[in-house]
Amino acid sequence: MLAALLVALALDSGFTVIPRPVHLTPKPGTFTLTGSTIIATDAASRALGGMLADYLFPATGFRLAVRPSAPAGGPTISIRLDTTLHTLGEEGYRLDVSRQAVTIRAARTAGAFYAIETLRQLFPAAILRQAKVTGTAWTIPAVSIEDYPRFGWRGMHLDVGRHFMPKEFVKKYIDLLAFHKMNRFHWHLTEDQGWRIEITQYPRLTQVGGWRKQTIIGRPDRADSTNWRFDGQPHGGFYTQDDIREIVAYAQARFVTIVPEIEMPGHSQAAIAAYPELGNTGDTLSPWTSWGVDENILNPGEPTIRFYQNVLTEVMALFPGHWIHIGGDEAPKAQWKASSLAQARIRELGLKDEDELQSYFTRRMDEFLTAHGRSLVGWDEILQGGLAPNATVMSWRGTDGGIAAARAGHDVVMAPGSHTYFDHYQSTDTTREPFAIGGYLPLDTVYAYEPVPAELTATEARHILGAQGQVWTEYIPDPKHVEYMAFPRVCALAEVLWTPRDGRDYADFMRRLAVHLDRLAVLDVNYRALAP
Repeated sequence: MLAALLVALALDSGFTVIPRPVHLTPKPGTFTLTGSTIIATDAASRALGGMLADYLFPATGFRLAVRPSAPAGGPTISIRLDTTLHTLGEEGYRLDVSRQAVTIRAARTAGAFYAIETLRQLFPAAILRQAKVTGTAWTIPAVSIEDYPRFGWRGMHLDVGRHFMPKEFVKKYIDLLAFHKMNRFHWHLTEDQGWRIEITQYPRLTQVGGWRKQTIIGRPDRADSTNWRFDGQPHGGFYTQDDIREIVAYAQARFVTIVPEIEMPGHSQAAIAAYPELGNTGDTLSPWTSWGVDENILNPGEPTIRFYQNVLTEVMALFPGHWIHIGGDEAPKAQWKASSLAQARIRELGLKDEDELQSYFTRRMDEFLTAHGRSLVGWDEILQGGLAPNATVMSWRGTDGGIAAARAGHDVVMAPGSHTYFDHYQSTDTTREPFAIGGYLPLDTVYAYEPVPAELTATEARHILGAQGQVWTEYIPDPKHVEYMAFPRVCALAEVLWTPRDGRDYADFMRRLAVHLDRLAVLDVNYRALAP
């Protein structure tokens, strides 16, 4: 009854926070932000106080002072860590708003940061503007909120291999994830069509692999390549290591962990184009100009394994997060079946077939990353031929891979195409939508997603770290198109991953989303409008 009462209070009060907090209790009165408001912090949260002041300044024109304490009686925003709140976890917080004060308490700085993101949503949407707004009273309703996430992995993916995305947009994307309390950014950095990360030991990866001659137009007919048409325009780009350090620091300040993906052994034509010895046929290749599954994969020899371990060494130096994604999906084995080197490796290692050979390749990377204190993540194809001992599985071909991995004692991130592939159409009337890869994923289907499969026992379910949405960019050529495909579906997924299952209500979400879209508009997000 208490949970139902809290939901009813939230509905009656008009609060429009997304994702919906666990407990929200309206109180009488309002708090008004003025130029004399002080942000009071302890030493551990001082940087967050400065961040909040920076958030509030552009629209209000108030350059709020950040101090260890504030005079009694004046309007105050207080941010302090409180270890007694450890039961709320590392990302939980309490936010109390009264007529005179806003009080933020959390056991860890991540929780205090998420309280700030909630606070920003309590203000009028104009508070998010990057230019001064006149004639607006900066008031928020008094309220008491206790909040914490359901899942530890709340992620979004972005493919920059098919279409390169500028550094500033990547930072904006991270900002938008943090605004919705998402904490993982899966950055897909290498593909058949482009290698996007500078590796100093192997400069040709970006010099050659970072650029393709042209891009296919429309959806290719795999059975008849004679009808393929191309735009004739070179496409490419890459992130320098300085770019990546800048983006990583930007994400860390917003409590977003970047999970870089370096594809292997499939989706590797750009790398083979740069260093032909990595391939199986000896052919001279260029980065691929089409979409789909490419037959060119890495050879399984020791020099190739050392090459990619050297690449991963530089990747680990740039990305301090625990997880490194190595792809592993859609690796056709025709070249290995015809390769004397691959067949000799199978015999030498006593393997049954080419699937076990890929599993061996993955295990070598797993051992290497584990020895460096990291954890390998791969798409669910890495289950074929035997799963590497310490691997985390990302289940995209439905839920079966995630179920099998969890039952085997492996951690899992759920990413099924049925509910999390945001490159799919948002309407069945595709003539009115931007050209997309296909499929149909409406907002209500995203919101209805349950990441924990019912087939799992309670013990097995603990291996479900969470879930994430995917934005593959074959048919998404620029940032504004990314935004259109991602939002507002990101908003729905954020609530699935943060809010308790019994606290989710689609009708209430839609009521809040109608207001939240005003915030996205202020943030210059090209979201898809809600259907009438």
